[in-house]
Amino acid sequence: MGMMFWLLEWLALAFVMVLGVALAAAIVLFVIDKMQTADAVRRNYPVIGRFRSLFTDLGEFFRQYFFAMDREEMPFNRAQRDWIYRAAEGRDNTVAFGSTRSISVPGTTIFMNAAFPPLGPQYAKTEPLLIGPSAREPYLAPSFFNISGMSYGAISRPAVRALSHGAKKAGIWMNTGEGGVSPFHLEGGCDIVFQIGTAKYGVRGPDRSLSDEKLAAVAAHPQVKMFEIKLSQGAKPGKGGILPGAKVSQEIAEIRGIPVGVASASPNRHEEVDDWGDLLDMIAHVREVTGKPVGFKAAVGRIDPFADLFDLILRRGPASAPDFITIDGGEGGTGAAPMPLIDLVGMPVREALPRIVDLRDQRGLHDRIRIVASAKLVNPGDIAWALCAGADFVTSARGFMFSLGCIQALKCNRNTCPTGITTHDLRLQKGLVPEDKAERVAQFARSLIREVETIAHSVGVAEPRQMRRRHVRIVQSDGRSVPMNEIYPSYTTRALT
Repeated sequence: MGMMFWLLEWLALAFVMVLGVALAAAIVLFVIDKMQTADAVRRNYPVIGRFRSLFTDLGEFFRQYFFAMDREEMPFNRAQRDWIYRAAEGRDNTVAFGSTRSISVPGTTIFMNAAFPPLGPQYAKTEPLLIGPSAREPYLAPSFFNISGMSYGAISRPAVRALSHGAKKAGIWMNTGEGGVSPFHLEGGCDIVFQIGTAKYGVRGPDRSLSDEKLAAVAAHPQVKMFEIKLSQGAKPGKGGILPGAKVSQEIAEIRGIPVGVASASPNRHEEVDDWGDLLDMIAHVREVTGKPVGFKAAVGRIDPFADLFDLILRRGPASAPDFITIDGGEGGTGAAPMPLIDLVGMPVREALPRIVDLRDQRGLHDRIRIVASAKLVNPGDIAWALCAGADFVTSARGFMFSLGCIQALKCNRNTCPTGITTHDLRLQKGLVPEDKAERVAQFARSLIREVETIAHSVGVAEPRQMRRRHVRIVQSDGRSVPMNEIYPSYTTRALT
């Protein structure tokens, strides 16, 4: 009994001491808050006002895990992320009872199932598609779904390694992003698309102009299959790439050719490219030096300038054309961008893609120029829609980030990514084991391709690239759905829709 009283007395004393410390801390904070002038809330409501910042920071966490419904979050909701997680883990991706997706929201896509879909023996294997027939080394691309540009620097070493090995396992290509090619891109043995950004990282000379010597050195890697000249990207059209100084390590600085620890911002365009003629000249030059197919990536602002591009190609001749064009939508993602650009600028890919496809096809360039669709296309329905619209290939960055384990913490620009994907903090990188994540990357790609094939079979065709605009309907503002070929009549030289 005596021991119990002693314990209670000790606990009471400890409580009083803790209470005293807390009270003293509160008094100190009260004085600090009343004296400071930077924060009006803390000045008017000392101590208590500090909880506002805490709750604001925690609100994002609580909404994601406790309050938001499966289809409510932005930029990607829980249903989208969970599908990718299950696909990457090779788990059963079937669902029960009924869909939680609202089909009355304007813009919703609904695929039209066939009365008599093909049977198993009638399925066709998606054949590789040739890119750059006039290049010395054309590329026979094996997959319609591939990894979009993510620079080493924007993402971590283990992330690049996992993507490289996973891409090889799945038989898909990997875009380097504008940060240049690193040993970790090459490590897995996958096909690589080298992106030439406006700063020309990895292929620039001392005066920051394009170096033919470095171009040839990159092209000498047999894994580098194509070159993509980046004009702009959907998340920040009109502004170049941004790499915070905290991410510029010694290694990344050497690969890019920039100072260590200094934030790096690319120009908002290539200084030597003032018009479409200059762009075609640059494409021809890079293709001549490297011998590989060359295309460009752009976010679409207005359609008319692209009509001018295709008309110029016809005047110069099909040999002058880019081998592919990557269309990035205004809803595209990035590691760091100004909010006005990420929110307000750039045409959505669902409007831009069919319009650019039509301009190409009107001029009979379907077999000469391949169209690659990008921007927020991560689930089977997204990829199937893009193929229906006329894309030859679809690339995704954030879909593959989710396959690596991204939890949408929205800290890509802070070097504090909790999953190790977009940070160069070695302690945080330890959570990402490339050998394990590579299999998740490959499994996600395989699962997505398989389910796009399932959609294709459901609408009545043998393989995904046979899907047309008539196979998908788009919900309008009045609740009715309209076939996509009525909204965007196709001018394709393929079978008419």
